Amino acid sequence: MDYGRPDRAERLACEHALGTLRGPARRRFDALLPAHPQLRDALARWQSALMPLASSIAAVQPPARVWTRIESRLFPGTTSTTQWWQRLIVWRAVGGLSAAAAVVMLALWLAQAPPITQPPVVVVLGVNPQVAQAVQARFVASVSPDGRALVLRPIDAPPLTAQQALELWAVPASGAPRSLGLVRADTATTVLRARLLDNTAAFAISIEPAGGSPSGQPTGPIVSLGKLAI
Repeated sequence: MDYGRPDRAERLACEHALGTLRGPARRRFDALLPAHPQLRDALARWQSALMPLASSIAAVQPPARVWTRIESRLFPGTTSTTQWWQRLIVWRAVGGLSAAAAVVMLALWLAQAPPITQPPVVVVLGVNPQVAQAVQARFVASVSPDGRALVLRPIDAPPLTAQQALELWAVPASGAPRSLGLVRADTATTVLRARLLDNTAAFAISIEPAGGSPSGQPTGPIVSLGKLAI
């Protein structure tokens, strides 16, 4: 794989920062970081851009089943809470402080771990290199697993005049793109539309007049685009 291509480096760095790059691909990316300044720079940019989003996530009180999960993992077959604490006391006495620290770390990990659900579809919309004097326009689109909601977050929004707006498009493998409406350049935009992913191969953003495209098709430059990969 050619990691020197800017578009590929940006996509992989974004997936790494989001946590969607997993398994062998993530390990290979981590191993290549020391020898690839371009990968390191791209990862640093995405981490810096995405980190503020974490502050908007509210704390979640862990459910009661967390302790049951801890017990079942440490002592399979144990169902009694009394047996759990009795075994824990004996285990700590034998194992010492290092074993107790492991229990605490496991408890914290399980308490913070979200319920296992199908993850959203994440699409990175990068700069369109085919635009003359390419505009620095980057976005991240998160589509709900059921395909009924999309959240578009600007990373690098292009400069706009008062007579301009950004419009989001669903691009099919063949045929005309479908408008998903105007989107914000300064904050996240939520799009609610049934079957967003149906017949969609990519998402694109164009610069249009303030009220949107007058023709129902992109009329201004497409400044950002990202391929859908499911």
